[in-house]
Amino acid sequence: MKYAIIIARLLLALIFVVFGLNFWLNFIPMPPSPPADTPVGLFFATFFPTGYLAAVKVLEVLGGLLVASGRFTAVGLLILGPIILNILFFDLFLAKAFNPVSTLAAVLALFVLWSERARFAPLVKA
Repeated sequence: MKYAIIIARLLLALIFVVFGLNFWLNFIPMPPSPPADTPVGLFFATFFPTGYLAAVKVLEVLGGLLVASGRFTAVGLLILGPIILNILFFDLFLAKAFNPVSTLAAVLALFVLWSERARFAPLVKA
C-alpha cells in the first residue's frame, strides 16, 4: 500500500506540473480554440486575456510540487482540490465531455487524500 500511495502522489503531481508548465512552455500542442459564441469559447475568452489562467497555472505547479515532495502533501492537496473540482465542473457543465485526464487526477487526489486523512482530521473535529 505504501508504494501505491507514492505512485499515486507522484502521478498526481506529474499531471499538474506538466500541464501547468505547458501553459508557458507549449511543449504539448494546444487544440484549436473553440468558437467564440459557445460557452467554452466565452469561458476561455475571459480567462486568457485577464491573466487569471496564469495565476491558476502557478498554483497548479506549486500544488504539484508540494504533493510530490511528500512532506507537504496535505498543503498541496489543499491547493489542488479546488482546481480539480473546477476542472471537473468545466468538463461536466461547459464542455459536456468526459476527460480521462481530469477524472484520473480526481481519483488520484481522492486516493492520496484518503491516505493523508489523519492530517486532515483536526479540520473536521468539533
